Amino acid sequence: MITINNVSKSYDKKKKAVDNLSLEIKAGEIFGFIGHNGAGKTTTIKMITGINTIDIGEILIDGVNIQANPIKAKMKIGFVPDSPDMFLKLKGIEYLKFMGRVYNVPGSTLSEKITNLSRRFEMETALKDRIESYSHGMRQKIILIGALLHSPEVFILDEPMTGLDPRAAFTLKEIMREEADKGKTIFFSTHVLEVAEKLCDRIAMINKGKIIFCGHLDELTAKYEGLTLEEIFMEVTANA
Repeated sequence: MITINNVSKSYDKKKKAVDNLSLEIKAGEIFGFIGHNGAGKTTTIKMITGINTIDIGEILIDGVNIQANPIKAKMKIGFVPDSPDMFLKLKGIEYLKFMGRVYNVPGSTLSEKITNLSRRFEMETALKDRIESYSHGMRQKIILIGALLHSPEVFILDEPMTGLDPRAAFTLKEIMREEADKGKTIFFSTHVLEVAEKLCDRIAMINKGKIIFCGHLDELTAKYEGLTLEEIFMEVTANA
């Protein structure tokens, strides 16, 4: 579970990037965080993961305050950032073993998970190559595998479908649903509304740092009958 209570973040005195945001993302659900570029999605995610400090408010990861006890909270998180361009000089297998050690995954379990996940994402033959030689989509897949290795209670994914080929995107959606069915919390941001429409149990829409809708999709579609989610989003943000 992720609990966000009255959180605000400013980068300057004139404008709040996130403005008094409150959300509760439950265990066992896939929660979509929707907004255009600059709406506050990535800033919110960086506060949830402890990358950015919080000006006001609090964020709890399964009841653990991310600011008061960051290591304990972060051990519960599997995080996929909006850019996969990290640790480029490492080989894929070196990166995955490093991630396993960071999260204290036992050796035998780690080897099994690397084998299974690399097979699902069709990365087995690339693990001995350096990440800098990977395409964008391959880099995205290796980061996804790394985030899954320690079976975290909370998955936080920032635009996770970017750069993935259709097969890999389908695999990721399968895994997200599998993990949610195990009682894990899945929180992901996207501006691809069709993905949110098909995958999410609930969504929140953010605009100019404020939540303008949070709930089930059928609440929106009932109110805006006959419109696609994209058309609804344009309507809601225009009137916010």
